[in-house]
Amino acid sequence: MDFKKIVLLVGALMVAAVTAIMAKNMFAGASAPQAAAAPVPQGPKVLVAKKPLPVGTIIDATMIGFETWPKDSVQPSFYQQGQPDSDPTKLLGTVVRYPVTAGQPLTHGALVGPEDRGFLAAALGPGMRAITVPVNASSGLAGFVFPGDRVDLVLTQDVKGTGEGDPLHTSETIVRNIRVLATDQRYTDKDEDGKTVIKTASNVTLEVTPRIAEKISVAQSMGTLSLSLRSIADQTSDLERAVASGDIKVPQGTSPDQERRLLTAFANRPLDNNTTYTTGGDVSRFQRRTVPTANSSGSASAGGGAVAGASSGPGVKVARGNDVTVVPVGAR
Repeated sequence: MDFKKIVLLVGALMVAAVTAIMAKNMFAGASAPQAAAAPVPQGPKVLVAKKPLPVGTIIDATMIGFETWPKDSVQPSFYQQGQPDSDPTKLLGTVVRYPVTAGQPLTHGALVGPEDRGFLAAALGPGMRAITVPVNASSGLAGFVFPGDRVDLVLTQDVKGTGEGDPLHTSETIVRNIRVLATDQRYTDKDEDGKTVIKTASNVTLEVTPRIAEKISVAQSMGTLSLSLRSIADQTSDLERAVASGDIKVPQGTSPDQERRLLTAFANRPLDNNTTYTTGGDVSRFQRRTVPTANSSGSASAGGGAVAGASSGPGVKVARGNDVTVVPVGAR
């Protein structure tokens, strides 16, 4: 091998070795950077929202709490811990007047109390109305319905018709999924000590649409209105049924937050369609299933409750056991 090539190769190896040693010493001598701890906010504790609070939300203990806030960012309108008007127990049952995002401090102007003007109007959702329905111990669930619950409204009435027979006893669910705003003048189910109070109410205020408010006003003159308490799980099943039937359509490109708001708005809407009803004949075989008419004999059949005798109009014969009755076409 050429002597010059050997010399150059040895020189290159020596330079590489010296460079590696110098680099090692340089990096070993440099101290590793220390991770700087995030500064802890120094300042008073202010009342913040633990979850998003849309307009009309009735405040309960799970929605608000105190958190430390930077002193330079504290505003006079914040609820600060230790102040007389910042006791969370005294704010329970107040209504959110303006939308508040999760983690945002609550201000005095964002909440309205029962003693403030516009309290009930603030509790209503956009486009909704408040209507009061008289109830008693039995129709009002013996006091076990509280503000914030959701109920169905059942109308019970007797329909006399044009015949001489006994009236048709009916019970019909006319509206479903109604939010209870207040019972009498109570806007919360808690007392001053934070304990749930069961008290029979004589009036219940409901949140409904303008059309449903008209229907309820008419229903009060037709018969007796009763409340039927709904399970929390019913809202989920109704929502799933509406999505499956196509009643709810989510536009393409909708963000998850927008979709959630859309579904929540539908789940909170009172419904007056797909209602159900029951007649006296569905309860007892000695009651009738149809309205007495002038063409019928007027006496209730002992089997099935339909009107005995043939009518002058078209009808069908219905056999229930040994009893055969004639039901006019179009009747149930």
